Parts: sequence; structure tokens; C-alpha cells
Amino acid sequence: MLATFVAVILLALLAALAVFQIALASGAPLGSYAFGGQHEGTLPWQWRIASAVTVVVYAVMAWITLEAAGVTDLTCATTDTAAIWILTAILALNIVPNAISRSRHERATMTPVVAIMAVAALVLALNL
Repeated sequence: MLATFVAVILLALLAALAVFQIALASGAPLGSYAFGGQHEGTLPWQWRIASAVTVVVYAVMAWITLEAAGVTDLTCATTDTAAIWILTAILALNIVPNAISRSRHERATMTPVVAIMAVAALVLALNL
């Protein structure tokens, strides 16, 4: 039950972040909220491509979450365990760059989001 609850939280945040990255890739003037806030408005084309690639990364993260929560069963349990622990580590490590970002917008929004995602992934990992 707990694993399902945290999986839903993690998936909802991944979906919200995917929408955000799609908006960035499409030219939305939200650059101060991403990539260190180096670009106040619309991201340059290289960063817009990076945003599009990030959506694919989020899809992989969602798949790992679904596997760890037992919603899908496309890979073996050993792979699921390794993947959720790697995801947990990546999310935990990503708290730091968001927390020290020069962009106050990124610090204020992305730091707590990534922290919540890391905790949710940790709960999933511990429940396998």
C-alpha cells in the first residue's frame, strides 16, 4: 500500500516535470527555472534539445518506478532492485545542484521537488 502511494507521488511529479520540460523545449519563457537559471526567458536551441531529451529520461524513470511498485513486470526482480537504488542515488545527488543553483526560482521549486522524489524512490527501494 505504501509502495503504491509513493509510486503515485513519484509518477505525478515525473509527469509534471515532463510537462515542464516539454514547455521549455517548445520555447516557453521559463529558463530561469531550469539548467541553473542561466537563461531568463526562452532557452537557446541546445538547451531546448536537452529539455526534450530529459523527457525521455523521465519516461525511463517512470518505468523504473512502475517496475519497483509492481505495476509492471517486464524485467526481473534483480534488475528492478538495482534500477530503483540507482534512481534513488541519482535523485538524492541531484538535490545538491538544485539547492546551490544561482537561480532562486530553481532553488525554491526544484530542490523540494527532487527531495520528495528521492524520498519516494527510497521508500520504493526499501519496500522491494
